[in-house]
Amino acid sequence: MNSDRAVPSAILPIAGFAVGITAARRADELGALLVRRGATVRYGPAIRIVPLADDTELHAATVTLLEDPVDIVVATTGIGFRGWIEAAEGWGLGDELLTELHKVTLLARGPKARGAIRAAGLSESYSPASESNAELLQHLLESGVDGQRIAMQLHGEPLPYFVDCLIEAGAEVIEVPVYRWVGPSDPGPLDRLIDAVLDGSIDAMPFTSAPAAASMLAMAKRTGRLAALVDALTHRVLVACVGPITAAPLAALGIPTVQPERARIGALARTVAESLVARSPRLCAAGRQIELRGQAAIVDGHLCEVAPAPMAVLRALAAEPGRVVSRRELTSALPGGGEEHAVETAIGRLRTSLGEGKLVQTVVKRGYRLAVER
Repeated sequence: MNSDRAVPSAILPIAGFAVGITAARRADELGALLVRRGATVRYGPAIRIVPLADDTELHAATVTLLEDPVDIVVATTGIGFRGWIEAAEGWGLGDELLTELHKVTLLARGPKARGAIRAAGLSESYSPASESNAELLQHLLESGVDGQRIAMQLHGEPLPYFVDCLIEAGAEVIEVPVYRWVGPSDPGPLDRLIDAVLDGSIDAMPFTSAPAAASMLAMAKRTGRLAALVDALTHRVLVACVGPITAAPLAALGIPTVQPERARIGALARTVAESLVARSPRLCAAGRQIELRGQAAIVDGHLCEVAPAPMAVLRALAAEPGRVVSRRELTSALPGGGEEHAVETAIGRLRTSLGEGKLVQTVVKRGYRLAVER
């Protein structure tokens, strides 16, 4: 070991990893939490929210509720509940709606919906600890909904399972669509984010809504990249979802996901960080301790940034430390493939990036191996 090497400075928990974010709402908040832990973040909004303040469907649902009062109102999101009240005020129905809401049983899916209810001068009778639709539905069914009229404030997309279960249990359900998801106004950033996933420069994809996940998959399908994207998300990229509903479009394609115990942005960021660190390979080569990060390697406590092609070679060599890997095998590991001379170039760049030529050994006429004692 070189005695004149600088003393390593503290390395942030997920320094060396790149994370892609597709969220429309709270993207900056999620990104900031990950950057604070050391990650590099790339944004590619997959959706945008279109308020329905002037939408005839929302107006019709509100009028229906006022003309034929309901027994229960379910608020699924804070922004949605506030938007509903604001839209009613714009139509001159605000006071009438609030008066009616004071008479009903109000349920809130989570703290933000609960906060919006209280901000309107109302109070909820129940809010699940898990902040999940599943627990909210279970509470309703256990309470008995036969003969009840229930208004469901939707959060951007239909909730068919939730609504169908209530109807099967004897309830009449009025869906209140406060806003909806549509594709991004500029698809360019999402298109480039998909490319980044495919070329190996994205290590994790956290999703905060099912529409965002579905929109990304739809764009990949339209552009002939769905199979490659599913393969990358299944085998290489860490996919995290804030909850099971968000994970549904991914699960339908067999893409594995990790999820926090609580459906919160902070918990999602922690889950991403912990999962990335847990799956980071660690080994010893040429007397050096090495940890592989997504776009970097830590060598004896020093963070060494590594370009995608050399990083792909390092991962292939580290898959079975010490085994000789042929140039042909390494060629197939390179992003987009390439010729054997591309492997030699990547090996040279890898040695330079790691600051130690002895870590990767050349085995004449056979290939390359990490200098691991066997």
